[in-house]
Amino acid sequence: MDALSLFGLFAVSAMLLTYALEERSHWFVLGFSASCALGSIYGFLQGAWPFGLVEGVWSVVALNRWRARHRDSQPAD
Repeated sequence: MDALSLFGLFAVSAMLLTYALEERSHWFVLGFSASCALGSIYGFLQGAWPFGLVEGVWSVVALNRWRARHRDSQPAD
């Protein structure tokens, strides 16, 4: 297994783990966003640009969900 395949395996495994744990903390949503960004990088590096593009969109969607959940978890003044 080459380095690029290991990177892809790490990115997709991180996506699975953080997605499964999202309900526990808003930080897992942020982790999911970061792992989607890694998946996007992997897709572009391997030449599968549709995969890279979709994962990039998922990263932005998850980042917006994290912002909303993080904002909602802040104590009111």
